[in-house]
Amino acid sequence: MTTISGITWDAASARRTERQFLAAPTGDGTQVAEVVGVMMGAHAQVLSAAEVSVGVRTSALTRADVRTALWDERSLIKTYGPRGTVHLLPARELPLWSAALTAIPTGPSPFPPDVRLTEEQSAQVVAAIGEALDGTCLTLDELTEEIVARTGPWAGDRVMPAFQDLWPRWRQVLHRAGWAGTLCFGPNRGRKATYTRPPAVDPAADPAGGTGGGTGGALGALVRRYLYAYGPATPQHFAKWLAAAAGWAGTVFRELAAAGDIEEVDFEGTRAWVAAGDTDFPDGPPRGVRLLPYFDAYVIAAQPRERLFPGAAYERALAGGQAGNHPVLLVDGVVAGVWHQRRQGRRTTVTVEPLVRLTARQERELGEQVERVGEVLEAKAELVVGEVRVGPHA
Repeated sequence: MTTISGITWDAASARRTERQFLAAPTGDGTQVAEVVGVMMGAHAQVLSAAEVSVGVRTSALTRADVRTALWDERSLIKTYGPRGTVHLLPARELPLWSAALTAIPTGPSPFPPDVRLTEEQSAQVVAAIGEALDGTCLTLDELTEEIVARTGPWAGDRVMPAFQDLWPRWRQVLHRAGWAGTLCFGPNRGRKATYTRPPAVDPAADPAGGTGGGTGGALGALVRRYLYAYGPATPQHFAKWLAAAAGWAGTVFRELAAAGDIEEVDFEGTRAWVAAGDTDFPDGPPRGVRLLPYFDAYVIAAQPRERLFPGAAYERALAGGQAGNHPVLLVDGVVAGVWHQRRQGRRTTVTVEPLVRLTARQERELGEQVERVGEVLEAKAELVVGEVRVGPHA
């Protein structure tokens, strides 16, 4: 096996930011789903943060465009994606995501034996969810009633510890229903979330192809997409992005390498991988200032984390080593500060706390980025440079 050597952090970072539309925003005419696909999903536990993630990668899209794609056009789906967390995903990619995510081995249950669902019970619940949500939108309480009616009272037992409450037993597999393609979010009903069944999608609509769960199908396609967006990367990086076992990821990478689908490179002295043939990298380092919101895909997926969060940023912009809990200031491809926005009516105050001294050019770019955040949120934005006093997002 020939190893391509000498890929530096600057070269990898420059390529990643180019492919993420962070080196330069994509222009008019780019569809929301295209941007989300490039990101490998937009984390949407905080929907306004997902809207900013998409918007700052473009020159024109706003939160209204994201909501139109999500609720009217249905070119986006809000569902459970990597790590079992809420994501926006392109609707046409759902078959690939479902096949790949359901192929990931599940770890041991964190719940006591008397709380857990058996695999048979889990399968019953996932099937019942799909039946209950076919052609309708239900709140969690309504969905619980439908699941219990289709499975048995055991599914509704309130035994699952959650915050300061107990949830019904079936909710242990809520994310698995999303992975299986039997559940996604519907429009809110007042302040209550609703769920529905995703629209049927022809697997052939996804140009990446491959819906089988093995490494020759969807799982292999997911690895290659991840490496295209965030490579070079190791199996451990891929496993961390998915919250999967590193040993399993290592096996997947070895099988793909043996099949010639990925190839080994030397990344800053570490063995890493890229998609086969994808070995061109920019000559220069990344340049520019960007504001990335909570849980932006770039700060979650790009590794190694100690290079992305150098120096003081590792302590200030991470929460116990966890990325995404702070919105971050990105300067020349690395985290160089944190920020927070506080909205009041049609105005929003964006407070930015740089951790490095900014040049005059970077200060000018920061002002432009604040304006762009305001445009995405459909508000007039004001920049304040100073300490961010808001703690990390839970």
